[in-house]
Amino acid sequence: MLVPLYEAVHRRLDISTGTRLLGLGCGSGLALLMAASRGAAVTGVDTGSPGRRALTALARERLQPEAWGRRARAGARIVEGTPEDAARAPSEGLYDLVTAFEPIGCLAGDSEGLGDLLASATPLAERGTPVVLAGWGPPERCTTSTVLRVATKLADPLRSAGSWRPALRDDLEEVAQRAGLKPDGSGRVACPFGYANVDNAVRGLLSTGLFDAAIRATDQAQVDKELTEALHPHRRRDGTVWMPNVFRYLIARTP
Repeated sequence: MLVPLYEAVHRRLDISTGTRLLGLGCGSGLALLMAASRGAAVTGVDTGSPGRRALTALARERLQPEAWGRRARAGARIVEGTPEDAARAPSEGLYDLVTAFEPIGCLAGDSEGLGDLLASATPLAERGTPVVLAGWGPPERCTTSTVLRVATKLADPLRSAGSWRPALRDDLEEVAQRAGLKPDGSGRVACPFGYANVDNAVRGLLSTGLFDAAIRATDQAQVDKELTEALHPHRRRDGTVWMPNVFRYLIARTP
């Protein structure tokens, strides 16, 4: 669903052969695959936690050279751990682009730790390297935010983390400031979420991990029921589900 975001950033920063990219929170590696297909040498870092290992396994599969064509460069790497772990692995030198594409700004606490993660990646990058952060756009421009709000009401009300909150205008700038980065441009990209039917939409949204807290607090059946009801207004006559959204990205620079 975030392919338009990745494409917009890759075009703006002119990712091509010679780019050395470090992707933080790389997940299933789709953004890395797209950068690699433009000729970039890519390294992805993810936590390696049990809930993320299936994603990093998919990233490794996607980044096999035979999977992404002749333009992509060999040597794509997926590292489970921290940016420091990536530094200990062989590389071609300092990175000249860092991305953190996992969107923040929709759930309380979803930016916690990101500033520290970015700060730990800074020593691996050249001076003045662009660092890309991504976030949800204004709630009135993000149809999916209403679905997240309804679903996350099931999460533990005594815990603030994991509960829905409206995205704020300076979410990304605040994270960049905590990491010691200097903002240097931003943009907005339309990223509609489209699904073949409601069941497909439920599976897709659950796969994001944004409903994990609700499942722990209640049960899978209850979350599925609430999510299905919340998706009803976005169902078209042909049964498809369509939710227009706008996402925002910030480009900051390392000191």
